[in-house]
Amino acid sequence: MKLDVITTQPVVETARFVLRPLRRSDAGLIEFYTKDERVARQTTTIPHPLPPGATEAFINRCLSVERKEDVWAIDASASGWSEVIGLVRLERLSRNQSELGYWVAPAFWNQRVASEVSAAIIKANPMKNDTIFAAVFQDNPASARVLTNCGFEYVGDAEAFSVARNAKVATWTYIRKFN
Repeated sequence: MKLDVITTQPVVETARFVLRPLRRSDAGLIEFYTKDERVARQTTTIPHPLPPGATEAFINRCLSVERKEDVWAIDASASGWSEVIGLVRLERLSRNQSELGYWVAPAFWNQRVASEVSAAIIKANPMKNDTIFAAVFQDNPASARVLTNCGFEYVGDAEAFSVARNAKVATWTYIRKFN
């Protein structure tokens, strides 16, 4: 007999947003925003141009019981904004660690969205991690400020491959310890 372990994903609320697990009905807005090169270029995994079926495949991975990360939709409908204005994720790593990542649609930039949702995920610590890492491209200092404002400490420079840029890009790496 095989027993499946289902990893549950909590809902996390902030003053303006509800961070909730993805739904298949989110595909349209996620695809609309991730087709924007400005979004794709600030991530390691979103291709540009976005190929057909990529969003649906991504959502299917996020809903799988065998997923390696938890992804939350940033639902801003209670604030009169769109039902999805971005995503935030925690990717499971070894030794009770994870990596934080997020993107926000350009229409909502400079509204402190990334700061608010990152702080909420850190406070909730839904995976009960001892350590959370994050890395940002060095040409995105606003994301670096989000991390330092959430209590992350800079640990060094590295580089990561960006699918949208089809190149290695210099990064700043940050860490947040809980113990």
